[in-house]
Amino acid sequence: MKKFLIILLTLTIVVPAAYARQSKSEIKHEQNKIHYLNLSWWEKYQDPILIDNIKKLYEVNYDLKNADLKVKENEKLVKIQFANELPMLSFDGSLGRQFRSSDQRFGDLLIPSFAQYNYQLPLTMTYEVDIWGQNRLKTKSVEQQLAIVKQAERATYITLTSDFTADYFNLIKTDKFLQIQNELVKIQEDIVAKTMKKYDAGLCTINEVLAEQKLLTQLKEEQNNLTEKEDVLSNSLRVYLSMKEGEPSRAKYEDLILLTGIPMQYDTTVIENRPDYLQEEANIKRMGFDVRIARKEFLPKFIIFGQIGLNAYDWGKLFNSYSQLFNAGILPSFDLFAGGRKMAMLKLRKYQYEEALNSYQKTILESIKEINLGLAGYKIAMENYDQSTERMKIQSKIYKLMEDKHDIGAASDIDVLYSREAHLLMQKEEISNKINYLISTISLYKAVGGIDLYSINAPVAREDI
Repeated sequence: MKKFLIILLTLTIVVPAAYARQSKSEIKHEQNKIHYLNLSWWEKYQDPILIDNIKKLYEVNYDLKNADLKVKENEKLVKIQFANELPMLSFDGSLGRQFRSSDQRFGDLLIPSFAQYNYQLPLTMTYEVDIWGQNRLKTKSVEQQLAIVKQAERATYITLTSDFTADYFNLIKTDKFLQIQNELVKIQEDIVAKTMKKYDAGLCTINEVLAEQKLLTQLKEEQNNLTEKEDVLSNSLRVYLSMKEGEPSRAKYEDLILLTGIPMQYDTTVIENRPDYLQEEANIKRMGFDVRIARKEFLPKFIIFGQIGLNAYDWGKLFNSYSQLFNAGILPSFDLFAGGRKMAMLKLRKYQYEEALNSYQKTILESIKEINLGLAGYKIAMENYDQSTERMKIQSKIYKLMEDKHDIGAASDIDVLYSREAHLLMQKEEISNKINYLISTISLYKAVGGIDLYSINAPVAREDI
């Protein structure tokens, strides 16, 4: 009786402590979600509207909500498996009446037909003694699966915030393009009108008129395409932000700030920040635990059981001292023949472990490739923007010279319009290269695993990711 009470007391201390440890894990998960958002990085773009949108994305996006639920589901799976490491205590009461319709004989003893009550109120405890550490390994395996799901959640945050920001910048570019395109269409309409006057005055051929009209239709077609693209990008942002109506807010093109001073080289250890690398690493550990579990399936199991309670045939005598029920023992279990199932499972786990190793090596190669492509894309985008900026300066000078020639009567109105068109087309190239520059930083951010590019070569603690 005293031993049983000691076991009960131990359970009241150990079990709540174990669940308290799980609760701390859930609190850390909530903190990680804010960490995964990485607002300190996005603030470097110096766009308050972008930050507000990302905060709203965090609150309302359904993909992020589902990723969070996946983590919570796997946390419960860890709890379920952890429960298998603990003793099980149950109450299985029995209150009934037994009827015997015929006589029973035990040797010379005759028991006539009878009916009697039977009252059993026992507490039953069972515990599988984890001699070989099999249950502990199963819990560790499930914990590694939880780590994989957490990295999948982190990958969802990185992907969604990056894709949203890329669409956000593309929408700003499209807004600016449409504004310029409207001006180009208006200028071309003026050119067509002036060319018609020249034709009427006999100063140009009909082919020149038709060429200008053809160019006008092309500009209007591009205007329509830009309008459609603006609608597509706006709808995309509305889906990200779970907006049923209204226009997503965005900054003006002129307010966008370029990021400069990002390192052009990286240490190969940067791949250790990537969610896919950490997932493969956790998967190797998980499969390693599963192989060890499969090996231990060949060993015997031992279950300790105990029962304490009350057993009586009369309700009035149920609480008497001689009605106490107590039994305990050990149940050994060993499979003598399982049809080769255990050996097949062991080989299966070994194959899965080798597969995990191969996936791990492939992920390392793919990660290095993606980071190299990201760095190359960033370098080219920066150089292209610099070149387009120089061309824009030259084109601005040409346009200014044309205006000066017009002021002194050395150039016609149509010449100024042509120069203005060339200036706007060059402006579109510069805008495109600037947005490409910004998006290249986002692509590099994704490639390195969602860390601040300015600290790309600084070591990152594992608990931070």
